[in-house]
Amino acid sequence: MKFGWLGLVVVLVALSVSAQEVQGQDEVYTARVSRVFDGDTLWVKPQAGGPYRKLRLDGLDAPEICQSGGEASRDALARRVLNQVVEVRVRTQDDYGRGIARIVYQGDDVAAWMVSNGQAWSYRWRRSVGPFAAEEAMAREGRRGVFKDAAAELPRDFRKRHGPCPMPPRG
Repeated sequence: MKFGWLGLVVVLVALSVSAQEVQGQDEVYTARVSRVFDGDTLWVKPQAGGPYRKLRLDGLDAPEICQSGGEASRDALARRVLNQVVEVRVRTQDDYGRGIARIVYQGDDVAAWMVSNGQAWSYRWRRSVGPFAAEEAMAREGRRGVFKDAAAELPRDFRKRHGPCPMPPRG
């Protein structure tokens, strides 16, 4: 089998990506946050170049934008990281093609910061209370953010009852 120069590059990149997936290595890069969509979704532009990337913060579940606390959660994340350079560590991708990523800004895990400030819940999976259970407990105790309301509804329960938030009109 004969490969041209471009074909060889394509094969090497594919092998590199495959090896990275097999070894379970995260994709790590620095990027500037260009847009904050809601309390757990943002867009970044890698510093090394390439296309913008849509990411979901790993380990938390923020209120839906149309849910009580949703806009405050988005605004808190935007105040923290919008237009800032962050370290991105993509673990995997979700069903919507977003990278599931740990974002670090000024040495702080942004997801942990969001949960600590009551702007999101630690992501629950089956019987797990999630990676930020301690941060959530402290936010609840301090009645910060969404936890000011003792009856605050988990985003996944909100989605089950109401479905997804309607998309805002573009214009």
